[in-house]
Amino acid sequence: MRKTSLLLTSLFFSLFLISCAYKPDVQQGNSFDQEMLSQLKVGMTQQQVVFVMGNALLKDAFHSNRWDYVYTFAKGRGKAERRLLTLHFKDKILEKIDDSQIKKITLE
Repeated sequence: MRKTSLLLTSLFFSLFLISCAYKPDVQQGNSFDQEMLSQLKVGMTQQQVVFVMGNALLKDAFHSNRWDYVYTFAKGRGKAERRLLTLHFKDKILEKIDDSQIKKITLE
């Protein structure tokens, strides 16, 4: 009886410690790569942009001509990285591609 309770207790604590040590990778937002970005051209319609990039994660209700594609990746217990792509439309035609924040930004 004593050996069984000792075994169960040690098994419980070892599983508890293992579960505390693991933190999964977390991906959020619109994943986009260089191939997708190279297909974007000024003058494309909104439908063409959706075909290439998918639906934008953020569509501001007050600025319907601006679409933000945000991607955040946190590797385990490491720092999170964020990439942001902003597209500006005029009359449903892509007017400007703001990729100034496309580089990986490390978040604290």
